[in-house]
Amino acid sequence: MNFPVTRQAAAVSLALAVISSAAVADAPLPAPSPAPAPDATPTADTVVVTATRTAQRAADVIADTTVIGAEEIARSGAGSVADILRRQRGIEISRNGAAGAATSVFIRGANANQSVVLIDGVRFGSATTGTASWNAIPLGAIDRIEIVYGPLSTLYGADAIGGVIQIFTRKGEGAPVVTGSVGVGSNATRQLDAGIYGSSGGPNAVSYAFGAGYEDSDGFSSTRPGAFGYNPDEDGYRRRNANGRVTMALAPGHEIGAQFLASRLYSQYDSGAASYDVHSDNDLNTAAVFMRNQILPNWHSTVQYARSEDKSGNFTNATPSGASRIDTRQDELSWQNDIAIGQDTLQLLYTHRKEEVDSMRRSRITNSYAAAYSARRGPHLADVSARHDRSVYGSKNTGAAGYGYDFGNGLRATASVGTSFRAPTFNELYFPGYGLETNKPEKGRNREVGLRYDGNGYRLDATYFHNRLTDMIVSSTPCPDGVNRSCAYNVNEGLLEGFSLAGSTRLMGVDLRASLDWQDPRDETTGKQLARRAKKHASFGADYTMGTLKTGLELTVSGERFDDAANNRRLGGYGLLNLHTTWQFTPDWSLLMRLDNVADKQYEIARNYGTSGRTWFAALRYGIR
Repeated sequence: MNFPVTRQAAAVSLALAVISSAAVADAPLPAPSPAPAPDATPTADTVVVTATRTAQRAADVIADTTVIGAEEIARSGAGSVADILRRQRGIEISRNGAAGAATSVFIRGANANQSVVLIDGVRFGSATTGTASWNAIPLGAIDRIEIVYGPLSTLYGADAIGGVIQIFTRKGEGAPVVTGSVGVGSNATRQLDAGIYGSSGGPNAVSYAFGAGYEDSDGFSSTRPGAFGYNPDEDGYRRRNANGRVTMALAPGHEIGAQFLASRLYSQYDSGAASYDVHSDNDLNTAAVFMRNQILPNWHSTVQYARSEDKSGNFTNATPSGASRIDTRQDELSWQNDIAIGQDTLQLLYTHRKEEVDSMRRSRITNSYAAAYSARRGPHLADVSARHDRSVYGSKNTGAAGYGYDFGNGLRATASVGTSFRAPTFNELYFPGYGLETNKPEKGRNREVGLRYDGNGYRLDATYFHNRLTDMIVSSTPCPDGVNRSCAYNVNEGLLEGFSLAGSTRLMGVDLRASLDWQDPRDETTGKQLARRAKKHASFGADYTMGTLKTGLELTVSGERFDDAANNRRLGGYGLLNLHTTWQFTPDWSLLMRLDNVADKQYEIARNYGTSGRTWFAALRYGIR
């Protein structure tokens, strides 16, 4: 494993930090919860939603969970959502250029299409590729992010093999609050965000939250010499977004509401040296209407209808053949019932999901039924869940069980097992000359154990996981059907195995946090390491507050990887050091300053694709703490 940050660069970076300090669901719509801790290790009292589809204290959740709070997101500056995620344990990314370029996110070494992504409980992603359009998600609209590691197919259905990531936007409560920020940075980056949040009083209280944002950057060349279609010009991006949420209380225990998020991304990329503006357009839209009812004192019901759209177009030249477009859509109706039985909770769930691809004129419907039961008896925690999904690819049954024991004084041990599956994408089933309608879902079988400690100013989390995959779909050449030259085909087996360690504490007034992952994501059929995933990666952060100033550093380190499934093209390890300072010069106004990749490290996360060198960003903010 390489640590490419030199001693001199690290010393300079730390000096700058000192100087700056002298001068920061599918889960249906949870009730408002306390803000999580500034770092990504949830405290026992942090409320999390995604792990069980209902609001629970982290101390009562068995699943391995990370929470990224509003403070960490606010100080991320001009970075993308993927840049925040890559600093968390168990997360790696791959990107074909700047922040607006196509991006993949890997959880615990799983493929990018083996995870579920939600925005305020609305599932989204492309039905053709099976992945989320991370580059289109507006960072300024996000309030917090929850990451749940491991299989969650019993709660969220297909594709939840590696884990689930849920993004929450702001909710309205209390007196009206106006927020705004304006920022500038390297590569002619310009950023503007504004929002208003609040609620009215009375028996028919209305809460509201609305926001809008704009980001523009000249970027840098998305490719490097040696890449297909290399062009040394700058490849920038432009992103516009708006989001909103309104709820109204009909009576005590009864509420209706609606929400939406719309983001439009224009992103340049390289496809040869021609003068034509090669670019892609991507529209990400999510919307939902919902109703929450307390039917009985112990019975809470949530009904939600949601739609998400992923519309993408690519334009490589001025002729009609140079334009292509793929529009996919998901509609989902869900009915979730949470029934308290003493100290226990029984959850019953029904979902009806329809996926459509306009260009293929194809659609499929999945009907799902699930049940989960969680119990606590003194120091004992337990949960079990089961689900049945029925679609055109057949019926799939999944199950999970977990157990936790609280030793007292903040120490807890957990163990769990679970099965999961990934549905074949529309490309893998129907794409002409490539898809096979006989393809079956990929299957996963996971077991893990964990140890957590939260006390005496220390928080520690250690987890070992072993997730075996069968019927993995790969591109096979020649195709076993004897007709196509190559095709998607169920042929391989895989293993996602590893150990994750994370912790945080305060030492001499400095808030410290760190994580380290050892993993072995491999294709068991070929014996090769899965592409673009390292066996070791780590992160470290330190924050110091002095009066109205908060300064800190972030270090992300990754070991070597391979760019291809055959493990012929090696990608070297790298280390990135970032610095940030926030000056809260009035109760409402603050100034954020960031310096990323301080050592100006040249590295690759995808062969022959560009990455950012040393960059700076500064923002003036109102109403953002």
